[in-house]
Amino acid sequence: MFAVPAPPVRHQQLLVTIFGLYGRNAGDALPVSALISMLGSLGYDAPGVRSSVSRLKAKGVLKSVREGGIAKYKISESISDVFREGDRRIFAPEQPAPVDTWVLAVFSVPESMRNRRHQLRSALLALGFGSVANGVWIAPAHKLEQARERLTASGLIEFVDLFRSDYVFDGPMRPKISEWWDLKELDQQFTEFLELYEGAEQHWTGLVGSDPEIALAESTEELRRDAFRYYIPMLTMWRKFPYRDPNLPADYLPPEWHGPAVRRTFQAVHRLAAPLAAAHAHEVIAEALNPAAA
Repeated sequence: MFAVPAPPVRHQQLLVTIFGLYGRNAGDALPVSALISMLGSLGYDAPGVRSSVSRLKAKGVLKSVREGGIAKYKISESISDVFREGDRRIFAPEQPAPVDTWVLAVFSVPESMRNRRHQLRSALLALGFGSVANGVWIAPAHKLEQARERLTASGLIEFVDLFRSDYVFDGPMRPKISEWWDLKELDQQFTEFLELYEGAEQHWTGLVGSDPEIALAESTEELRRDAFRYYIPMLTMWRKFPYRDPNLPADYLPPEWHGPAVRRTFQAVHRLAAPLAAAHAHEVIAEALNPAAA
């Protein structure tokens, strides 16, 4: 047993992480008892877990099924594309691409549909856009097709005009980028992540070595459980960053920008701890499905 960081994440966020990792294959449905056990190992009680599951069901994220007399939950088909898109951002070793052109999203939403205005702003933020002015948002041009697909799928495209454009400016871009994106707040969150997970790569390399296959083959039940307790909250804290980080070249960003260090830290732990955590989760799920065999 070792000290496990405790980032400020909630029941529902942890459940979304768990379903995203272990409840995605065709026909997958996770038993309620397995969810209670997994979150119990993270320090959450059964009533809180049940309440959070119910909230996610009410939001349309999960749906309930009953199979073989066992109460289970699965991801709703309507949001499976959101999880697939998330995989590309959360786990990809994304590197900043040179920015030659930009995409502008210009929108106007009637006052009578202000809720759609809020949804549109949230969608553009999640796509990595920055705000230039009221109703005018900007992102590197490679975001164009992704933005078009996501806005179309969410029924928001009718309010938006998308433009590919050059920015004619003779001065440095760094001050402009800081106006369009709230980099100060995001970098503060990066700093909090690094404070929690300082030395994480060295810790896991020292604990299990550098080969994840060997680490899994030689792992104990306790190590797999500890990996789950470490990795799931870390991933839950990390997975919001790829949606907010503009992922721009270094000369556009503040000199002490912590984004690359956060990505390196997460990817190093992901490589070593994720297989161990998955093994523990599948053991818990199998036990919940076959309690007599435990």
